[in-house]
Amino acid sequence: MTGCCAPADLHLASDEMGDGSSHAAGHRERLRRRLLDGGADALGDHELIEYLLMLTIPRVDTKPLAWELLKQFGGIGPLLSADVETLKRAGVSEAAAGALKIAKASAEKLLQAPLREGEILSSWDALEDYLHAAMAHAPIEQVRVLFLNSKNRLIADQVMWDGSVDESAVHVREIIKRAIAHNATALIIVHNHPSGDPTPSSQDIALTRELIDAARAMKIAVHDHVIVGTSGRSSLRAMGLI
Repeated sequence: MTGCCAPADLHLASDEMGDGSSHAAGHRERLRRRLLDGGADALGDHELIEYLLMLTIPRVDTKPLAWELLKQFGGIGPLLSADVETLKRAGVSEAAAGALKIAKASAEKLLQAPLREGEILSSWDALEDYLHAAMAHAPIEQVRVLFLNSKNRLIADQVMWDGSVDESAVHVREIIKRAIAHNATALIIVHNHPSGDPTPSSQDIALTRELIDAARAMKIAVHDHVIVGTSGRSSLRAMGLI
């Protein structure tokens, strides 16, 4: 790990500053006031993380840990997308990990809200923003399916599995089974490429075509297969691959 000290050492170093430091209390109050008065843009990434950490680590300077975590994970997106066990190995308590995860969950809920309020195909920009926040920085490949009703409104948004799409026959059966359970008449399949490059692979294309064939027999439309990466998003429909 790079940096002057490991996260565990940062906790120790911070604890040695002493409880109730007037300087730390003043700093926290200034952060709070800037956030309440100016919103998210008033704080840098490290200050947002520092604020989340200080909610669960009382009377401790959380700035060094915030900087170290951002450096270790490579930014706020990968940090908030890390799983709890990875965060704990990086020296974050379970309570602090919960604070980080609730921030991501809240952002996802906020971005998902417009998708539940109307016809999803007419909210494509909102859909892509939501998918980027939910999946672009995930450290492993993840496949989710958006199940839609006859008016193309969102019925369910479910992560179906973690890992590659290689076992396409198994995955197609599971998707169709879940679509029938939801009484869905259409769906959109989405997955991420942890490499950051959203270019579809031959396996991605093969899975999509198998899914379209199987869904057609059940009178279920497959609107698209969207691939999300940190560098952008790809739509197999827009690329003319389906």
